[in-house]
Amino acid sequence: MKKIVEYSKKINVLYVEDDEVSRENTLEFLKEIFSSIITAKDGKEALKKFKENEINLVITDILMPKLNGLELIEEIKNLNKDTYIIILSQNNENKMLLEAIKLNIDGYVLKPIEYNQLLNEVEKVTEKFKLEYDSKSYQYYLKQYLNLVEKSNIISKTDAEGIITYVNDSFCKICGFKEDEIIGKKHNIMRHPENPKELYEEMWHKIKDKKQTWEGVIKNRAKDGKSYYVKTMITPIKNFEGEIVEYIAVRDSLNAILDDKKYILDKIKQNDLSILVLVQIDEFEMLDKFYNSITIDQIEKDFSFNLAYYLPKSYRFENIYSLGDGRFGLLTNYKSFDKTNLNIQEYLNEFVQRVKNSTLKLDEMEFDLNITVSYTIGKFMLYEDAKAGLDKAVKKKTKLNFSNDFSIALNEENKHNLEMIRTVKIALENYNIVSYFQPIINNKTKEVEKYESLVRLIDERGDIISPFSFIDISKKANYYNKITERVLENSFKILQKIKTELSINISAIDIEKEQIREKIFNLLDENIKDAARIVFELLEDENIKDFSLIEDFIKEVKSKGVKIAIDDFGSGYSNFERLLKFEPDILKIDGSLIKNIENDLYSKNIVETVVLFAKRQKIKTVAEYVENEAIFNILNEIGVDYSQGYYFGKPKEL
Repeated sequence: MKKIVEYSKKINVLYVEDDEVSRENTLEFLKEIFSSIITAKDGKEALKKFKENEINLVITDILMPKLNGLELIEEIKNLNKDTYIIILSQNNENKMLLEAIKLNIDGYVLKPIEYNQLLNEVEKVTEKFKLEYDSKSYQYYLKQYLNLVEKSNIISKTDAEGIITYVNDSFCKICGFKEDEIIGKKHNIMRHPENPKELYEEMWHKIKDKKQTWEGVIKNRAKDGKSYYVKTMITPIKNFEGEIVEYIAVRDSLNAILDDKKYILDKIKQNDLSILVLVQIDEFEMLDKFYNSITIDQIEKDFSFNLAYYLPKSYRFENIYSLGDGRFGLLTNYKSFDKTNLNIQEYLNEFVQRVKNSTLKLDEMEFDLNITVSYTIGKFMLYEDAKAGLDKAVKKKTKLNFSNDFSIALNEENKHNLEMIRTVKIALENYNIVSYFQPIINNKTKEVEKYESLVRLIDERGDIISPFSFIDISKKANYYNKITERVLENSFKILQKIKTELSINISAIDIEKEQIREKIFNLLDENIKDAARIVFELLEDENIKDFSLIEDFIKEVKSKGVKIAIDDFGSGYSNFERLLKFEPDILKIDGSLIKNIENDLYSKNIVETVVLFAKRQKIKTVAEYVENEAIFNILNEIGVDYSQGYYFGKPKEL
């Protein structure tokens, strides 16, 4: 039954029976197998319902008024010969059975019905349906794959002698020849004289003598004499005897779909002065998360194919490159563009708008794409400038950015980062990664009931540096976990000096590191009497790789008496999902809501909602960034349990 039901839920059933008792009894049995069942009391009603609905299987009685079972089956087969039929009949005559067989039925069950026999017949039909369904699915997928290959690639076929027998539209577009100008010719009609003779000798040796696929980059010459590169894969097609009957060549245009910046750099060297434009599809990382790699690849290829049409007609860039991850390059000679008297800024603004107003269609899906553009003019460090400018534009959500000399600024930033990494390294070596502690007060008693452990760095000059300046850089330089270890050591030591609870910030990056987990559990075991005074604040991190690992960690530390707080609650949609998974004891309300609560009704409404929700769940709330008495009074009135901020005390050493 379990095996049958797996596919039977896809089958729409029409069950025809004029006897009410028999119909009700059999219907109960069929409902255990099929999800979609339509019933009819006679043949005439059944035929009407068959025409109105998409039916895969008809289970019918033979002796019925108005239209008997055999007549009904004949009508149905005329409408759809592929419909499956199972007959239920009290008549065991050979003549009746022969009539049914002529109508190409799929099963015959005698009445009174033995349900095991009916189940066997249903199983046979389900197996047939499964085979046909899988076959249709494979054909449907194959058709999509072939369409995808046809649309996204430049394809040609030749016979065993190298004479072209087929080319697709993309082939004609890139070379400029019409189909009737190519068919019957050899590919040397497009051969570029700069290609070495050895290239073709090696290619033919591979595909003809070795009968293997050849891959490489070929420079071709179009009908108008212009050059273009194609990344080519040529495969020999063999018959059963292993003889080559034809060759199929599949290509990507390196002018339209280039996956290596080397070609941009080479072209820049050839120009006295160039305009380089880098284009980024907005939110491409988000697309990459929602769609499979085939779809993403097709989006990139279709966009690059249409990119020339998105550009204003007033000027066409002769070189278009695909650089991966939704990023593209446009390159042209500056003198060529300058002769048009166009304003490059206005030209690219129009380009951005044309993309925004267009829709990219892919099979049955439509994509409204937006782009960010960075451009630079010159000869030296052109790519570096444009890339640095594009990265900055994406970060700041600026649609168009002129980025000359951005690489200089980037180098300055890199120098600063290297200097900060050096500072972190020295601080770790000299135990100058320290913890400051900020009080958290009970709003009702105004007594300090908790402290939060906050990391600070003391540099070589003795200056105290906040984590904002060094934490992100430390993550990139793999010092982050070492900082966490030092903070844990500092925090557990301070437990001996204070009698209150102590909050320690822990991120998903920390928990996912086995070394940090072991450190935490060792410290908890060494301080098991004080474990109940520890609160781990889970920091927001969109890059959590393993939620189950985080959940297991929470369960284990909670079993030792540790409390869990969710930090920055209210700052994003993910918090509610985390709340359900992590079952925290405390919610720390996001500081941006608290800072604006005096003058922003929206912030106040969110805080009130969070507090109401928390009280119903018996979760304590802490408000950060309590900077003055007015904010404190509002929070107290709303019902927030604890406050933390400069109004009650700055972080300091204890």
